[in-house]
Amino acid sequence: MSLYPPPRIIEAEPFARLPERFRVRGRRCAWADANKSGAELHSFIEGPAFDRAGRLYLTDIPWGRIFRVSPEGEFDLVAEYDGEPNGIAVHRDGRILVADYKQGILCLDPVRGALTPLVERWRVERFKGPNDLVFASNGDLYFTDQGLTGLQDPTGRVFRLSSAGRLDCLIDTVPSPNGIVLSHDETAVFVSVTRANAVWRLPLLPDGSTAKVGLFVQLSGGLSGPDGLALTEDGGLCVAHAGNGCVWVFDRLGHPTYRVVVPEGLTTTNVAFGGPEYRTLFITESETGTVYRADLPVAGRRLFSHA
Repeated sequence: MSLYPPPRIIEAEPFARLPERFRVRGRRCAWADANKSGAELHSFIEGPAFDRAGRLYLTDIPWGRIFRVSPEGEFDLVAEYDGEPNGIAVHRDGRILVADYKQGILCLDPVRGALTPLVERWRVERFKGPNDLVFASNGDLYFTDQGLTGLQDPTGRVFRLSSAGRLDCLIDTVPSPNGIVLSHDETAVFVSVTRANAVWRLPLLPDGSTAKVGLFVQLSGGLSGPDGLALTEDGGLCVAHAGNGCVWVFDRLGHPTYRVVVPEGLTTTNVAFGGPEYRTLFITESETGTVYRADLPVAGRRLFSHA
């Protein structure tokens, strides 16, 4: 007999759907040719992140767009540029940083819609393709560099950009690093390893390096694998499982406690906590271009931008 009960199923409901006027029709793009077998994508929304005003920012990877969604679910186009934006992190001072597959880490001016480079290279080389990012409480920025890595090429990387501007590579042997969060006490980094269908734990040593990297949870199934991550206030982990149409919620020991399912679409790519009590989990489902929401029994961890 198991000591743990099975995970409770929570059904998400629609919050906002990308309006038809923003859906691209009858066009192909380089990102879809490389990542989606040449499919004609109307959009591929990702990177949900809230600012202090409670507005939700989203990226649209193939068409180089960044949207802002009001608390009422209304979409506004903030920026459109020659890039492939993915993850978003909001600085405490209001700056919005974007992990861009083509251009590195960018800084978005949400008023003018202008993007400027923050980090474009590691030493002298371009990045493989930044994917997601998160701030530590001291302002250090951690981000994943995924590119086309996978089990055939386990050379994906995780970087830390200190608040003083120093860039360090923590690990360079990850087969497809994707979503990233810090543990509750910031002594470890959790990374979604999409092609291995797993979440890794990277302990942080006193000097900032990492050792004894281990497997936190091993998932299965799906057309893709674990993608975006979010931390709960009690140290648990929310894992968007792209290809399975759900978000898993694990406790701090890695036991699954909840499974949040969406009513339509399988490509649940990323998550962010919001709402007045920070208990509402917002989920990007990229196949349908829909943001879903679900109220959880546990609140989300307050981010650097909201602390």
